[in-house]
Formats: sequence, structure tokens, C-alpha cells
Amino acid sequence: MERKTAAGSDLSDIETLLASLGIDKRYSRRLLYWIYRRGIRSFAQINDIPKRVLTILSEHLETGLSAPVASEASVDGSVKYLFTTSIGLAHETVWLPDGKRRTVCVSVQSGCRMGCRFCATGRYGWGGDLTAGEIVNQVISLPHEVTHIVMMGMGEPGDNIDAVIKACRILTAEWGLAAGRSRVTVSTVGVTPSVKRLLGETECNITLSLHSPFPGERRQVIPAEARWPFTETLDLFRNYDNRRKRRFTVAYVMIRGKNDSDRHLEELKRLLTGTDIRVNLLPYHPVGKDDATGSDDSVMNRFKHELVISGISASVRRSRGEDIAAACGMLAAKTREK
Repeated sequence: MERKTAAGSDLSDIETLLASLGIDKRYSRRLLYWIYRRGIRSFAQINDIPKRVLTILSEHLETGLSAPVASEASVDGSVKYLFTTSIGLAHETVWLPDGKRRTVCVSVQSGCRMGCRFCATGRYGWGGDLTAGEIVNQVISLPHEVTHIVMMGMGEPGDNIDAVIKACRILTAEWGLAAGRSRVTVSTVGVTPSVKRLLGETECNITLSLHSPFPGERRQVIPAEARWPFTETLDLFRNYDNRRKRRFTVAYVMIRGKNDSDRHLEELKRLLTGTDIRVNLLPYHPVGKDDATGSDDSVMNRFKHELVISGISASVRRSRGEDIAAACGMLAAKTREK
């Protein structure tokens, strides 16, 4: 009999399973505490649930947690980890320390189907979706403290939305990891139906990967623009009842001579002035034989300054982990499924 996995299960999943096995559902929260807060690999590590109950559980359930199979450290303190699933899907995770902030950048797919021109993951191709448990495992199984979680690794969250929403629920629920909703961010190219679900079914922050304010140009680097125009996601952000101060952000990778002109700046200002949407300006990292380069620091800082004086919250995000191919757009797992 194939056993189910505890990691990736929510409270109702475990309560239903325990009821089917004739076990008191009051053990559900205890079990999830050991999985999500303690990261156990064996039910034998649990010391506050009767052994007879654990024996029954172990016949029908496994933890579903696994350690990374490889790691690589950057000179800046970032660490990239390689995970593989039970069926061999490789995916990478990056831990990013910055003062008191400890961010983990997790993957939601092995590879990606979006085909963004500047992204190594897109060139890697698509291997398969990760489950909610495999997404959450990347947070639990790191040997580091984590304060913030961003779904900005391999894969498009909007293309695996059921697993992403369940992972968000596990990460923020009090019976799960209990991460504050403001500490979890999902990044997307703007798959409109999935953005609607994220807004309605989670409280996580959302980042839109924009990279050009002109639809025709954006289609050249993000083919998904042809199907899901970025203006649809921006409209959803603008019209959202944001009394709880959910954070909406636009990510803008700056490429020299491509999207860093005054024309691009003025259109960004036109689109975002008067909204609460933030802008993160990121340097471009060449992929493979690409001869494009990132914008100069002076250009990025000027963009930031002009956005800020227009009333738009903006920041320049510096590269982390570039020497180990762990920076934005560089993740491409070294091992594919067999």
C-alpha cells in the first residue's frame, strides 16, 4: 500500500485521515507541529503521541520531508541547495542572509514552461510540477533560520496554482509554519486567473514580473504577455480592497539599452503613480551566450530616484549569489529527472 505524505497536508487532510483510521483527531495538530515546526524525518521522533497511534500512522503515512542532496556557498553568504523529489525532479533553493533578515527563495516547479528570454530556468525547460509538500520541504529542511519566504525560484507559481495556494496556506496557518502573511511573497509573470485565486484564497504578498511597461516589448521577453496582458494584473492590484495592507510589487530587471530609457521610465511612472504598488529594480544577469548586459548602477539609481519623487516606492536590489549561479534568473538545476 502506498503511503501518503504528511508534509503538504493541511489540518483537514490529517483530521480526515485520522478519522478513517479510528484515531482521535485531537492528535492532528500535534502531528502537524512535529512535521512543520520540528521537521522530523521519522515518527519515532515524536514523544507526545502514544506509540500505538504512531504505529498505525506509520503504516499509512510518511513524513514526506527530505534533505537537500547538494549545496554550494557564495562569497556573500548566500547558499544554493539542490533538492530532488521522489520521482527525481530536480529543483533549486537559495538561502539569502541579510542582517537580521533570512530569506529563502523556493522553487514551485522543476524547470518552467513560460520561456522568458532572460531566465536560465526557462531555457532549462519544464520537468514537472512540485507538490505543496515539496515546496514547503524547501523551507523546513534547510539548516538555517528563515524569516521570509519568496516563491521566486524555478517555475511559474501561476502554472502550478493549486500546489502554490496550498503551500501558502501551510506556511501561514497557525497549525503549519505560522509565518506571518507579510513574510510570504509569490512572484508571477501575471497568469490572470491564478492571480485572482491568489487574491481570493491567500493573504500572501504578490510580485508581478514586468520588465517592460510596453506590451509589445514585454511579449518579446515574456511570451505569456500574449495570453495574459500585464495590465490585467495591475488592474487587479489597483482594485483590490487593501485594508490589510497586503504588499503588491512590480519586479523590473534592467537591461542596458533595452528597457532603461527615459521612455520606459516615463511609462512606468504613468502606470504606477497614484497606486500603492512598489517597484523593485534588479540587475540583469547574462544567461549562456547572451550578449546583453545589466544597466549601469547610475542608471538604476536614477530610475529609483525618479520613481520615488513621483510618489512611487522603489528600491534597487543588489545581486546575491551570482558567483554560484543563484542570482535572479540564474537557477537551472544541474540534475534532471531520470
